[in-house]
Amino acid sequence: MNLSRFSVFILMISFPLGFAFAASADCDSNGDTQFICGPVSPEDLMPIAGTPWVIVSSMEDEGYLSVAHSENYSTAVVFPSAAATIEHDSETYPDCPNPPGNLFRPHGLSLAVGSDGSHTLYVVAHGERESVEIFDVDSTAVVPKLTWVGCVIAPAGVGLNSVAALPDGGFTATNFNIAAGNLWEWHTANGWIEVPGSQMPGPNGLVISTDGRWYYIGGWAEKSLVRLSRGQTPVIRESVEVGFHVDNVRWAADGSLLAAGQYSETMAAVGGCLSGAGCAGVSTRVARIETDTLTVQQLLDYPSDDILILGTVAIEVGEEIWVGAIAGGNKIGRFPL
Repeated sequence: MNLSRFSVFILMISFPLGFAFAASADCDSNGDTQFICGPVSPEDLMPIAGTPWVIVSSMEDEGYLSVAHSENYSTAVVFPSAAATIEHDSETYPDCPNPPGNLFRPHGLSLAVGSDGSHTLYVVAHGERESVEIFDVDSTAVVPKLTWVGCVIAPAGVGLNSVAALPDGGFTATNFNIAAGNLWEWHTANGWIEVPGSQMPGPNGLVISTDGRWYYIGGWAEKSLVRLSRGQTPVIRESVEVGFHVDNVRWAADGSLLAAGQYSETMAAVGGCLSGAGCAGVSTRVARIETDTLTVQQLLDYPSDDILILGTVAIEVGEEIWVGAIAGGNKIGRFPL
């Protein structure tokens, strides 16, 4: 029997209808690098704590949210899907007009971990509107179930990129503007407020410390990682050069950060690779950064090819680093840690 077809059959009979599953058994390896196949343009990855699942955002005009299983490497679309539900929380998100339409185009992800397997997912979306879309996530289901609960429309002129849930509620998002980028915080009570001292060219990835006192920002334009204080006067801001255009940043198990992005001699080369003009001299890089000392250790340098074109995010999954990428591919890279 064809084992790859058998594995797909098992997945189909093991999970409820309403989910589209795909196994990665047919994905060819590239040396020591393995792949998960399925989600198109997997720009961002977010593990669901205490489960084998990783949320994936497919950054396409008709994109979607899916989950990837870290043990059998199957994937399933979870929004939009027949299993997803709509329950607008009009008290928390009173200015949200409606759920996202067909042009979803999900981008940055952040997960606020709750209790009893119930979490809140924040998703930057472009498509029909520039917004942060909010979902309840039930991770106790056989496959995580998403319920759309609301949205927050971006301020006029702001192009959102990454989002980070705040420990005191609400969230912060980066405004990816090469000339005049910055950070914006949002709370139900007072809406959007610009983060003091956050002005910089091209802020991209974003996470926040568990105590809510520090932002860690991917300085895409300046090839750096920026540490910015929150709620402190005067504002404290430090940075370290990383050597590549830092896209997303994610926490590692030991409390360090994994920064992922693109290396090239010029920004134009990355743009050319994205547009299909050629990727010579462009590679995906991943570095580990210690947050207390801002020291950098490069972990990965993967030349762009037709398998993994422009890496955007790296997360730790067991003994591997998973790397998401854009530019129309449908593979998540799995590199030995």
